[in-house]
Amino acid sequence: MIEDHIPEILGSLPRRTSDVVTPWVERSPNRPALIEPSGTWTYKQLSLASASARAWLLDSGVRPGDRVMIVCENCRAFIAILLALAELDAWPVLANARLSAREIDQVREHCGARRVIYTTSISHHAREHAKRHGASILDVAEIGRIGEGPLNETVETEPVDTKGPDAVAALIYTSGTTGQPKGVMLTHRGVLFVAAISAQIRSLTPEDNLLGVLPMSHAVGLSVVLLGTLLTGATLQLSSRFDPVAVLSALEKDQLTIILGAPAMFGLFVEYAKLKGLRSMKFRSLRIIASAGAPLQAAIKSETEALFGLPLHNGYGVTECSPTIAQTRVESPRTDLSIGRVFPGVEVKLIGPDGQPVPDGGVGELCARGPNVMKGYYRAPMETRAAIDAEGWYNTHDLARFENGNLFIVGRSKELIVRFGFNVYPAEVEAAFTTHTSVLRCAVIGRPAESEGGEEVIAFIQLAKDSKLTADELANHAAQQLAPYKRPSQIFFVDTMPVTPTGKIVKDELAKMAAPARIDENKPSRE
Repeated sequence: MIEDHIPEILGSLPRRTSDVVTPWVERSPNRPALIEPSGTWTYKQLSLASASARAWLLDSGVRPGDRVMIVCENCRAFIAILLALAELDAWPVLANARLSAREIDQVREHCGARRVIYTTSISHHAREHAKRHGASILDVAEIGRIGEGPLNETVETEPVDTKGPDAVAALIYTSGTTGQPKGVMLTHRGVLFVAAISAQIRSLTPEDNLLGVLPMSHAVGLSVVLLGTLLTGATLQLSSRFDPVAVLSALEKDQLTIILGAPAMFGLFVEYAKLKGLRSMKFRSLRIIASAGAPLQAAIKSETEALFGLPLHNGYGVTECSPTIAQTRVESPRTDLSIGRVFPGVEVKLIGPDGQPVPDGGVGELCARGPNVMKGYYRAPMETRAAIDAEGWYNTHDLARFENGNLFIVGRSKELIVRFGFNVYPAEVEAAFTTHTSVLRCAVIGRPAESEGGEEVIAFIQLAKDSKLTADELANHAAQQLAPYKRPSQIFFVDTMPVTPTGKIVKDELAKMAAPARIDENKPSRE
């Protein structure tokens, strides 16, 4: 079992993320490492491109301990720059190019970026940010055209830990759905630990080909997808955005063995198959499909499994834990929405409102401890102390329960709805709605109810294309599965859900739509 070899795995991890390429340059230099529509890099070519990026960054004034922001989408150039910064002991600050101008500027100012780099050759959004910031467009040897922002000569470097594994490998800012974004300092040991264990759980080998569509500016794309692939000498097929036609073409050519994607991506697969009249999409080479980055819903899981003839595996994590905390096992797939067993090498506990462990079978806030936990929030010592206690436990503020050794996420403690004195967990209500075949996505929030002295339950529903389902019909469907106090007072149909780049629904935006004073003037498309 993997659990029996955790000390050995930790002891064998590379010192830095940039070291993952070195063994494969020696063993199989001509094996494809990265594939994208514009070309392929072997492991040797990736090493050369990283060395070229390192020389360019040094010439551009980047020093050890500098924060260098990369405004990016998935591409070979981004990966070469990321590895080069690790080699220089600089801090890569990863920012999805699809963030708004305000969000990009917030991150740039907070982190104190020495330089901002833009993947302009692959991303229209990165080009727009580069233009706005007055960046120069350069041709970098082995890499191609890259945007380079002005040098910030006023910033100071951070202390450099050149020996320890706890040096910062990436600074990733949280999405800010619950407040101001915070810079999460992930260590080399943390992201490489998650990469190594994830790869072992899936039995990755150099013969595997993975789909690289999850944003690598986010923790799961960085550790599980990118570093997990390179650590095992496998091949990564890069995509800056999901295209079902391109993915199906790769599958038909036996080029993909593993697909990791957000639930929304699998939902699009299902919709595409329905549009084309496809009832089955089974491929000889494909052996694993897995959902990550956002909560999985029952309808997407069942329809995806029927389409591919494979179990859709589930997992759970948070950015602050690099990100994985639990994951279903390939050898024991789940038929429910469990997030599986605790990640090997990670400890978890469930605590109640009094801070004490909850009884067996009870619901509590999920806390995690292990080598995957972040170093802290950048320039935010008070927030760090509030998040990680003196014994190293990080509180996710997600509500969970155990069942026969498997974890289930019940909901966010901050999203807990209290109605008529009873606790209502949004995830449970959402699960009831998504059992209807016409429901593509569902989000449930609480809204103050003056007449009840508590909160009422509000549901937002995104229906499958061309569905004629009415709110009354859907309410009747959910009522068969929910106690009266859990049933929504109001159901809103929306054409699309507001989501983060990783596919998480932004419930703060939905709360604005559901505010009592604004219901009439901001009425959704169907009610």
